[in-house]
Amino acid sequence: MSTITLTTWSLEMTSPADLVPAAPAGPEISVVRSEVPSPEFSRFLYASVGGDIHWTDRLSLTRAQWVEQLDRPGVETWVAYDRGTPAGYVELDPQDDGVVEIMYFGLLPDFRGRRIGGHLLTVGVERAWDLASRWPQREATRRVWVHTCSQDGPTAMANYQRRGFKVFKTETEQKEETPTPGPWPGA
Repeated sequence: MSTITLTTWSLEMTSPADLVPAAPAGPEISVVRSEVPSPEFSRFLYASVGGDIHWTDRLSLTRAQWVEQLDRPGVETWVAYDRGTPAGYVELDPQDDGVVEIMYFGLLPDFRGRRIGGHLLTVGVERAWDLASRWPQREATRRVWVHTCSQDGPTAMANYQRRGFKVFKTETEQKEETPTPGPWPGA
């Protein structure tokens, strides 16, 4: 196998005022919190959004491991819908000291390039900043961060920066090149 150079950027916001909202995506787009943790639905979103951009870290998780990931206090999944069809999602993962990571964010391939991503990211960041209002046992959010890499979609980094995220760390490594897994085995 050949190797590739993989660059990973970590970006952050340290104030809600850092957010530069995107324009709404249109009246046919809604963003709704998936309030009942569902490993099957979350795995569908993960595999469907990340299948063509090398998301593989959760593919081997058992159902019990998915439940463990999703059932922690403050973990939230916000889903963008286009007239009732899932178009993408953002998963928020609260950490210690008022930090919230945007653990996963993206759109299913057929919904990319339609101005949904900026709107979904805006909603996700707003929900990260007000997470403690829904989870009173959590500290108020002081920092929101995300990471992206050179294998993510071609507009991912620009979307994060347009919303107001600033790079705080860059890492580069050589990695074995692997095929994308697709949304399901053999796809």
